[in-house]
Amino acid sequence: MNSLIRPLVLASGLAGACVFPAQAEVPLGTVAGSEVGFEGMFQVDGYWFDNDLADLDGRPDGRDRATGIRRFELALKGSGPGGFAWVVGYDIEGENYLDNNVSWSFGGDGGPKHTLLFGQSKQPNSLEELSSSRNNDFIAKAAATGVFATGRRLGASWTYDAGAHGATLGWFGRNLDDDAGGAGYGARAWWAPLRSGDRVLHLGLSHVDRDTDGDLLRQRARPNADMAAVRLVDSGALADVDRVATTGLEAMWIAGPLKLQGEYFLSRADRIASGDYDAQGGYASALWTPNGATWGYRGGLPRTTVEGGGLWQFGLRYDQLDLDDGPVRGGRMEAWTVGVNWYWRDNAKLMLNYVDVASRRTDPATGVAVHDDPSIVEARVQLHW
Repeated sequence: MNSLIRPLVLASGLAGACVFPAQAEVPLGTVAGSEVGFEGMFQVDGYWFDNDLADLDGRPDGRDRATGIRRFELALKGSGPGGFAWVVGYDIEGENYLDNNVSWSFGGDGGPKHTLLFGQSKQPNSLEELSSSRNNDFIAKAAATGVFATGRRLGASWTYDAGAHGATLGWFGRNLDDDAGGAGYGARAWWAPLRSGDRVLHLGLSHVDRDTDGDLLRQRARPNADMAAVRLVDSGALADVDRVATTGLEAMWIAGPLKLQGEYFLSRADRIASGDYDAQGGYASALWTPNGATWGYRGGLPRTTVEGGGLWQFGLRYDQLDLDDGPVRGGRMEAWTVGVNWYWRDNAKLMLNYVDVASRRTDPATGVAVHDDPSIVEARVQLHW
């Protein structure tokens, strides 16, 4: 059945991207006092692997490239009345649920704004994870973000936003796909001590503490390529982990056409029969727009503004991940990413990245350190509305 449904939904989504005018969402009218809109995002990726040891493509035909649909997300959103809002979203390609929640906002009008949210949403951790996927600086998120950031879960949260500072506190359980267990809580606080004109200094702190599903934990990462078939670093399955706590630090500086951003994560696994397992990682990146365009800032997150298309961005990122601790030899990985983004129109984006990876992992059978240092060329075509 899915093989019949997906082509129909794909065709309707692409038609929506091409027929409707470029804007944040397609308005569908008012239903029961709620202004309803339709949003979507379609991404096609291509990867060309220069393998070192592992075959990152992993296909039987031995090809050194992978291409395919990365995301095809559709969402209905409603706003109002009385500060209420709702969203229903699904990723056709990934076959998983996106944000599906209801919220109520009150306050504002010159004072702090409060928001209560119930349902599935991104948890309050990681500046990169919380930022909109349609405006990603690079094709793949940093490896540390992928490993340590807690994504969408079912739960409840309260957010306080005073403009120059704010906080979110939430409780969560599993997600709607029922494939990510471990109930817990998350908290994030942010502060913008400088916010004047096109200059913003952002500082943030987050902490997530969660149970594990069946006392199992496994932390691993691909080499900054979403469609790579191999993880170069891997802690292996740890069978006696009671809880996992991750603390994240954030910093961002926006000065006109320049955005500097960095995060650091420290994760501690509380093991029942062994010593605690600590893993860490982070990244630092720079993005520059040659035409002088800058970023907005709201709710403790950067906001990319595209007016009429033709926006270029050039980026550089360094990220590192360390999954070695005591007897657990998950490995270490570093990567440099150089990228260029072109917003051809308000709702069309082209991306090109070059990734250079250096990894080291101890072979559990021989105890010998194995170095695997591939490089990857990545490209993405994205339509969003």
